[in-house]
Amino acid sequence: MTVKPKYWVLSLFVLLGGIDPSNATSTPVDPKVIHIVNRLSFGPRPGDMQRVESMGVERYIQEQLSPNSISEPPSLTSQISQLETLRLNPVELLAYGKAPSPEQKPSPEQIKVADRHARQVLNEAIQARLLRATSSSRQLQEVMADFWFNHFNVDAGKGHNGLWVGAYEQEAIRPYVLGRFRDLLGATAHHPAMLYYLDNFRNSAASRPDARGKIQGLNENYARELMELHTLGVDAGYTQQDVIALARILSGWGLSRPEQETKNGSGFYFNPKHHDFSDKVFLGHTIKGSGEAEGEQALDILARSPATARHISYKLAEYFVSDRPPSALINQLAQRYLATDGNIREVLNTLFHSREFWDTKNFNAKFKTPYQYAISVVRATNINVKHVRPISIIDFLKQLAMPLYRCQTPNGYKNTEDAWLNPDAITRRLSFAIAIATANLPPSGSPTKVDAKKMTPTQQRPPIVTVDARQLSNTLGNSFSATTQNAIASSSPQIRTALILGSPEFMRR
Repeated sequence: MTVKPKYWVLSLFVLLGGIDPSNATSTPVDPKVIHIVNRLSFGPRPGDMQRVESMGVERYIQEQLSPNSISEPPSLTSQISQLETLRLNPVELLAYGKAPSPEQKPSPEQIKVADRHARQVLNEAIQARLLRATSSSRQLQEVMADFWFNHFNVDAGKGHNGLWVGAYEQEAIRPYVLGRFRDLLGATAHHPAMLYYLDNFRNSAASRPDARGKIQGLNENYARELMELHTLGVDAGYTQQDVIALARILSGWGLSRPEQETKNGSGFYFNPKHHDFSDKVFLGHTIKGSGEAEGEQALDILARSPATARHISYKLAEYFVSDRPPSALINQLAQRYLATDGNIREVLNTLFHSREFWDTKNFNAKFKTPYQYAISVVRATNINVKHVRPISIIDFLKQLAMPLYRCQTPNGYKNTEDAWLNPDAITRRLSFAIAIATANLPPSGSPTKVDAKKMTPTQQRPPIVTVDARQLSNTLGNSFSATTQNAIASSSPQIRTALILGSPEFMRR
């Protein structure tokens, strides 16, 4: 349902109330700069627009495509280093956050400790994601971490994945977001979070259950989603026989037990007792029965398929260009994908230099998802994400049906306007904008709040910042419609920040 921009702004204006006519204008930033910052990042922080104007769009693109060349803020590095469970591998995480099995008769205290540890693991994974998204200078890397996690979605709400989801992002997604798609595909295929989420740990050629009664024969879940969502796409022409063949190829790919763990705590184990060693025909290719290597061969076939090239190119174009990307652009990106053996960085470089990407009709045309909106608010206002509660990003995302790490379906969250633009969602966004604008929260980089009762006379309270509307407008490039400018100019100074954060222009990227 479309909400007209005019009434969108006026509804926020009426909600806030107050008129104190005043007008102040600033020089708009080059629309190309605004476009590139909004698409390659989660939105500008103070000074970002001016920095990109100074360095030039091309240099900014190349810098973001090479994230290791960009220094991270020491405050971010320090905060991430304090999240201790991020250093644990999947095997260690399972031991840390899982109570003893019922057969071992765990005590109430053991169960309580395990629950507390499990909450800590998931909370620290969420903290790390939000800290990086809001504070990292390597913004394209963060955008792509979100993009690829969503593409290879796993749900933290399913069993052990509450413990593994952070490690999954750390180990299977982040190292490969700008690398070769085949490496990314392989990393997700081997990770216990994916094997557990899509049930491949239950996939066995054996007809009898194993000693624990969990393996009950061939399971096609992962094989089907691997083709339909992760690689070829739903209309690629594969058959049910291909799904069965791939399930047989991946039989035995599962989770390690303590006595089976051999790969540095990875949690992956290939069990030959559960594998179908017969020859298979998959997508027209004959794959000889050879054990674990069959799966690697199948992943090679999938990663190098023209259908995969087109499917990945479509999703990238949809994310970075428009909800209905032009077929000419998709073809161009697919050709680049195939020519570079799935080099994601090269595909993105082609996309960022394409005619379609720079077509002005696509400027500010992508409606932000709830996640993108929340992160862009924190970045634009320079608020310390650690102090956003009780104006909680987590609660906001739950209200907007986009809880972090909690998408239950394997296709992930949509990034198109029709999924997120509706009156109730706009009302909740406006409430969030008002709350942020009037919260008087510490700025980014300020220390954690100290209990006033424990402060010595020489200690000072952490600095408090009220987001200045003029500064916020400069941060965003001073690019607003006449309707929005008039609403801001004729409002009282106290509510201008909320008007900007609730404006139609800020809802888009």
